Amino acid sequence: MKRISIITLSLVMTLGIWAQGYKQVNDISYTVKTDAYSKERLKLDIYYPENTKDAPVVVWFHGGGLEQGNKEIPAKLKEKGWVVIGANYRLLPKVTVKETLDDAAEAVAWVYKNCTKYGGDPKKIVVTGHSAGGYLSMMLCLNKAWLGKYDTDADSIWLYAPFSGQAITHYNVRKMQGIGPLQPTIDEYAPLYWVRSDCPPFVLICGDRELELFGRYDENQYLARMMKLAGHQQTYLYELDGHGHGGMVEPGFHILETHIRSLLGQKVNP
Repeated sequence: MKRISIITLSLVMTLGIWAQGYKQVNDISYTVKTDAYSKERLKLDIYYPENTKDAPVVVWFHGGGLEQGNKEIPAKLKEKGWVVIGANYRLLPKVTVKETLDDAAEAVAWVYKNCTKYGGDPKKIVVTGHSAGGYLSMMLCLNKAWLGKYDTDADSIWLYAPFSGQAITHYNVRKMQGIGPLQPTIDEYAPLYWVRSDCPPFVLICGDRELELFGRYDENQYLARMMKLAGHQQTYLYELDGHGHGGMVEPGFHILETHIRSLLGQKVNP
């Protein structure tokens, strides 16, 4: 009888996990800015598990070269027991990169202050994104001033995990400076400029070095080397062989999940 009760309890718990419901709310304004473009653009979508507390929170910034694209909730991040947030930001050349970075910081700060309403844990926030979104996550991690403006410590973020982010000055920022995409520069808008030893775990995920956009893997490899030389012990670099700039996203989600589960003390199937 006791054995049957244990089996029944186990079955109920398993079915409960399978049956966990999720909700999504869209187009939540996260900004205090009042201009028309900000009111139109600075919104986010939130996908969250019902009746959950203290869940990891994944903030996903879309790609598009800082010039195009829209917020999204990637399918591979759904039904993991996490709160997932897709955030928009203003786009070049309608604004400067300084304004775009400010938007990204404001979005993360909003999430930090409001995620508990959706079952999230502000101590378990992951900032990530692909390409331009990866670049934004790199900059928020390494230059603490962006989040600091919104009274949020960049080091209070649990994990930063840029997918194919640009480590030098972004090529479309250079375009606005009259510099071509194959002329590398490192200035205050380059993550490499802000290398430091004391940031949270930093997971760099890239495609095949021969297939990536504009030498993107090589930039990340140099960033990883400089982070380690500076004394940062939790920089991780991944190269996804056979996958180009766009194709690396899907397998990259498995690496992201592995790191999140590791921080939670959980295992992920290979």
